[in-house]
Amino acid sequence: MARIPVAVVGATGLAGQQFLAALENHPTFDLQVVAASSRSAGKRYRDAIKDERGSSQWFASQRVPEAYADLVVQDGSKLDPTSVGLVFSAVDGDTARILEAEYARTTPVVSTASAYRYEEDVPLLIPPVNAEHARLIETQQQRRGWKGFVAPIPNCTTTGLAVTLAPLVEQFGVDMVLMTSMQAVSGAGRSPGVIALDVVDNVIPYIPKEEEKVQVETRKILGGLAGAGITPHQMAVSCTCTRVAVLDAHTESVFVKLAKNASPAEVAQAMREWRGAEVARDLPSAPARWIEVSDDPFRPQPRLDREAGGGMVTTVGRVREEAALGGAKYVLVSHNTKMGAARGAILVAETLHAQGYIR
Repeated sequence: MARIPVAVVGATGLAGQQFLAALENHPTFDLQVVAASSRSAGKRYRDAIKDERGSSQWFASQRVPEAYADLVVQDGSKLDPTSVGLVFSAVDGDTARILEAEYARTTPVVSTASAYRYEEDVPLLIPPVNAEHARLIETQQQRRGWKGFVAPIPNCTTTGLAVTLAPLVEQFGVDMVLMTSMQAVSGAGRSPGVIALDVVDNVIPYIPKEEEKVQVETRKILGGLAGAGITPHQMAVSCTCTRVAVLDAHTESVFVKLAKNASPAEVAQAMREWRGAEVARDLPSAPARWIEVSDDPFRPQPRLDREAGGGMVTTVGRVREEAALGGAKYVLVSHNTKMGAARGAILVAETLHAQGYIR
């Protein structure tokens, strides 16, 4: 079967680089087009990621895939989306909102950006958790007159939290969640505010807009599809998001008020046995299981656990009784630039392909 030709827009940035690394030799998607801003347009990709001194600004752990190094970068604002069957968007802000709508008129768009996450007719997908929300794409196409669609992934901090809450919602019900995150510097890209002198020997206690995103997105992801929209889950969600001196993977300390009594052993068992949506299993990017639960009281740790399942597994540890709320508490580690970014977006695309929304 012929692979689906795809484009990556924002290909020279950190998220775009992760897409290129993850798409190399992909069995379903064939990366044929890389696009970025007009500053990079017309250059070979290997040259577009060099700074003014000629130093490579490639930051993915893998090498630059040779198959893509000599692709000529296109101007994302002039990209013809009909030249491919799918666009992966790794741009952000106002640019994402404009470009993704233009592309979606004709072509499916799977995005790491927040531009459309909170729209009523846009699903916010973590395939093992809420693959059935993809049906909202049909409403989106009807309302907007698009042949394509926009399907964003959540904020990377939301991802690990929602994955671990899903089996608890199913088994026991969840009334309230309190969470404190300790987030890797890679989640901030190369932006100011997390340079070495800021974050070494330090904890940054505020990440703009992060807490609001997690609180809204978690309830949307775990909510129910109702007619032409999603009814958010009624759980209360409150969090504090911080930045720490870790390169990759977010650590989160989670406190859950359960609707039904459950022992720590029962909570751990529910997580271990959870397989998620059937359509999301056995896909190229899917791990054998979505959650690993450790009995070691010193795990999870980002340096030791972030690569579990190729960076697609959320690792949980220290599952204990939460007496103050009436429930459970635990610590999780989730890879922010893999499951929480490009590889997670590719997993969404694989799922939508399996469901027939991408052909």
